[in-house]
Amino acid sequence: MAAALLASGCSRVKVDQGYLADETLVTSIQAGIDNRQSVEKTLGRPTFASQFGEAQWYYVSRNTGQYAFIRPKVLSQSILIVSFDKDGNVTNVERRGMDKIANISPSGDKTPTLGRETGLFEDIFGNIGTVGAGGVGGTGPGPGSGPR
Repeated sequence: MAAALLASGCSRVKVDQGYLADETLVTSIQAGIDNRQSVEKTLGRPTFASQFGEAQWYYVSRNTGQYAFIRPKVLSQSILIVSFDKDGNVTNVERRGMDKIANISPSGDKTPTLGRETGLFEDIFGNIGTVGAGGVGGTGPGPGSGPR
């Protein structure tokens, strides 16, 4: 019984996320025939839509697998992209898969930024002598004051 309990903890948990595509419905979308309303009635609302440039709707689905206490791993991913012209008619229907996934590996716990590097003491004592230097005697901002 203990072996069965341990073996059940080592089984992979599979999770489907996002848009679950019905192939019959997806193949029924035709460029030059359908428009935004017919696509929405056939496929439903998209996962997200483009905000800039060419009008596109994205239907994203992802299948992940995970063993107990281990980070989930993407097993498959599918993106259906429906492009529209300015009048709202379908111009292109495209599919993308795992080949377009970018593997990003962050280096370290900090995000590098542009600018100078400061130390602890400069962070604590860096404003000494600069507070109130813009306006003398409280008469308002003088030349050279403002954000730095």
